[in-house]
Amino acid sequence: MSLLVRFFAVSLLIAGVSIGVTAWLASQATTGSIRQEQGEALTTDAQLYDRLLGHAAEHRDWSAAQPVVDRLAAETGRRIALTTGDRVVLADSAGPGAPPLPVDATVVVDPLNVNRVLKPGGTDEIDPRAVGPFQLTPQEQDALRAQADAAVRCYGGTVVLSPGGRPEVTPSDPVPPSPDCEVDLALLHAATRTEAAASDALIALVQNCLARTSGDARPLPRWINSGDPRWYRRPWRDQSSAQAACLASARREQLAPWVAPPALLFLTAPTGAERPVVDLSTAGVARIALTALGILVLAGVAAWLTALHLVRPIRALTAATQRMSAGHREVRVRAATGEIGELARSFNVMSARLADTERQRQALVSDVAHELRTPLSNVTGWLEAAQDGIAPADQRLVSLLLEESLVLQRLVDDLHELAQADAGTLRLHPEPVDAAEVVDQVVAAHHALAAAGCVALTARTGDGAFLLADPVRLRQAVGNLVANAIRYTPEGGSVTVEGRAEADLVVVEVSDTGVGIAPEDLPRVFDRFWRADRSRSRSTGGSGLGLTITRHLVQAHGGTVSASSTPGSGTTFRIALPADVTTPRS
Repeated sequence: MSLLVRFFAVSLLIAGVSIGVTAWLASQATTGSIRQEQGEALTTDAQLYDRLLGHAAEHRDWSAAQPVVDRLAAETGRRIALTTGDRVVLADSAGPGAPPLPVDATVVVDPLNVNRVLKPGGTDEIDPRAVGPFQLTPQEQDALRAQADAAVRCYGGTVVLSPGGRPEVTPSDPVPPSPDCEVDLALLHAATRTEAAASDALIALVQNCLARTSGDARPLPRWINSGDPRWYRRPWRDQSSAQAACLASARREQLAPWVAPPALLFLTAPTGAERPVVDLSTAGVARIALTALGILVLAGVAAWLTALHLVRPIRALTAATQRMSAGHREVRVRAATGEIGELARSFNVMSARLADTERQRQALVSDVAHELRTPLSNVTGWLEAAQDGIAPADQRLVSLLLEESLVLQRLVDDLHELAQADAGTLRLHPEPVDAAEVVDQVVAAHHALAAAGCVALTARTGDGAFLLADPVRLRQAVGNLVANAIRYTPEGGSVTVEGRAEADLVVVEVSDTGVGIAPEDLPRVFDRFWRADRSRSRSTGGSGLGLTITRHLVQAHGGTVSASSTPGSGTTFRIALPADVTTPRS
């Protein structure tokens, strides 16, 4: 599988998982928020419904509802409207000229048919605040309140008024009654004249309903006439479904004249618009899924474009590598930005170096062939001349052939040493060395060559120039510089070899008064087979490997070699090697 496909697949997978998890978390959070908001709205609706339901249970009509509606609207910031079943407005917090009400009402306010969702609890569907004929007169309330207060003083507890005005004692921890306590608790719980009359009327309505609807002539439970004013709220253990239906019907028939008629309740925003219902239904989930799919498609397109952007330079690098392996050393790629750009630039550098190496290899082959051709041609020519009898095979011919053989031998030796240096197999045998002795030995070895060229060769040395080095290789490196200086110094010139200690270095400098080197040629003086004399005449140069070998020998000792020159005035080669600090200096 290609990198492009893998990158696209991984990007798509990551995007899909991220979008899916995000959508799931968002849906969960949204669902929770919606449920909380709907719960809060439902709680507010229930409170409003209960307040208006209590008003309806305590009033015979809705004529006094407007102040209540206005007060509730101010408290909740909602528009509250009450209408009849025919949509005749009974009360509206928005006032005249308000926007039209929604088509559907929020709930029906009917104290005789309570909505169990907004007002749970209770034993039946009739609001307990709807007492109707069971409402006590003020005189009855005062009498029962006096008895309730006396009971609290005797037995403890608190007094709570029921919707009908009857005081009910809620006992606390029992305490012994005082000796002068004269409270008749039976009188406190007995039905008053008003309650007895209303109870008798309710029993009559129940019996009429049973006779009319089912013909059930069974007597009602005995405890109905026991004097309990709230008998109708007690469960009947032997109550039939017909009795239960007749009891509910009789209670509604008895209370209907005492409560407000049913009204439609509208709870909306102040503008009159319906509160939007937000949920995560199937359509909502589908919208989320479609949105997530759209985002995934966009992420896929972005991932594909990004993958193409990344893969394009890699493909270019692959094509360039294939061309390079086919022999095209000059191939280059356009460098981009970032890590791919760094890779492209590294490839270009590598390609350039390979091209330089190839050119150097070709030049090396050409230079080696040129260097071998001249002595081999001379040897071949003299031998053919001797074979044909043109040249006598005397001592002079032998000397010429020997000289050409020595040239070939030096060239082969130089190439062998250079190959060892390139392969890292050039062996050194370091030991404590005095640079002054090395300089003196090299100068003494090249006196004859300097004298033959009419060049003054001198040595200048100082004390304490000790170092760890291979004395043979060090003399070879310095000797190559001295021989090169003598070769390029005209008659009457001079060559000076100086060895000295300089800080933590040992410096050997070879200075001449020769023709010098042009500034543009200085960087190439240590290249293989390079000569300042473009004619490559053997009278002005050797094999062209001496300075290259010198550089490798110096670098093998951990030092550096450099050249500085002034055309027409001379050249100075400088070797800097680490000093041996363990050898005592005099």
